[in-house]
This record gives sequence, structure tokens and C-alpha cells, in this order.
Amino acid sequence: METIARPTTSSLDAFKGPQPWLAPSITENSKMFEAGMEKFATDFPGFAKWGWGPTVHAEKWNGRHAMFGWFFICCTAYFKGHGLIPDSTTMLTFKDWGTLALIAGGGTKEAVFIQQERAVILFANVHCFCVGLFATIAPLPWSDPLLLDPNQGAAYERAVNTKPYGMLPDCSFDKWGLTETAEIMNGRMAMFGLIMLLGASLVDDKNMLDVVNQW
Repeated sequence: METIARPTTSSLDAFKGPQPWLAPSITENSKMFEAGMEKFATDFPGFAKWGWGPTVHAEKWNGRHAMFGWFFICCTAYFKGHGLIPDSTTMLTFKDWGTLALIAGGGTKEAVFIQQERAVILFANVHCFCVGLFATIAPLPWSDPLLLDPNQGAAYERAVNTKPYGMLPDCSFDKWGLTETAEIMNGRMAMFGLIMLLGASLVDDKNMLDVVNQW
């Protein structure tokens, strides 16, 4: 009968410890991010105290903006694809809108005017931007502010002391639902999705709304 060789203790020891050809573990990646956060806070304390830079608070808000951006892009693509924007191809006139109707070439025969469809989308984006700007300047007492305020007390301390979620957050069943872990993961997927949408738009040589309508 053929004897099967078993690995000895010395041969197993060769696989212990860090291996240069293996990717860093999730724990090591988390430590790397924490070290980056600490270095940024040391080098730029004026920005770090407001939650700017590589912080959990910044990641949370970037994810929120990405999720809202997806919602707005999908709504705009639906309205455009189903012809729900009235007179979408009509050009704005200089007489009614002044220089707001111009894209380029003002005062010349080659002047390019903006279409009504683009104007509707632009005004909607400006409105949403203003809402976010006002929420930053004068946040409501019950809302989560975009910029951290050191005078907020316990809420500020909780925000700045939140540990990074790591490359792959714990997505066990108790983290589902309306939790911060779920918000972080949804935000990350939304940000990654926007990058993929931009890439598809560049490869197909189509605007992003047409790409979404194809999906």
C-alpha cells in the first residue's frame, strides 16, 4: 500500500507569518486607513476637525451624494426617454433669458444657445445644490451636518471617533436595514457605479442619460 506523505511541523511553519505575494488582510487595510487618517489629522488639523479629508464622515457624505446623484440621473433619464420634458429641443432665446441662454459665441452669428431640456435639468441641479449648501451653512438641530462642528459636544465626539469600516465591512444580518454599515456599503456601491457609468459613457461615446436608458 502506498504511503501518503504528511506535512511536517517544520514545513507548515514556512507558511506562517506575512507572505509578500499575498494581498493584505482586511485588518491590515483598516490599519493602513487609520494611519492615513491620523497622518492627515496631524498634517492638516484645521481641515480634519471639520470632518474633511480621509474620514468616515467624509465617506458617508460622499456616498450620500452618490446615491442621490443616481436617483436624480435615473429620474432625468426616465423623463428624457419618455418625452416628459415639454419642448425639449426648443432653444432658449436671448430675448427671454439674456446671457443665461448662451453656451458660447455671445454677440456673434455663431452663438450657441442652450436647449430647454438642458435648462430644466440644470435648474433642477442648481436647486438641489442650493438645498445642500444651505443645509451646510445653517443645519437643522436634528439633521446630520455636512461639516462637523467642534461645538456640537457628544455628537461631534461620536463622529470623529468612529472607526473606519475597513475594505469589507461586517455585513452580517444584524447590520441590515437602516444602519450605518448599510449606508456605507450602499454609498460605496453608488460611487463605484458612477465611475462605471462614466466609463461606459466614454467607451460607447454616448451621454450618461442615454446609457442609463439603454439599461
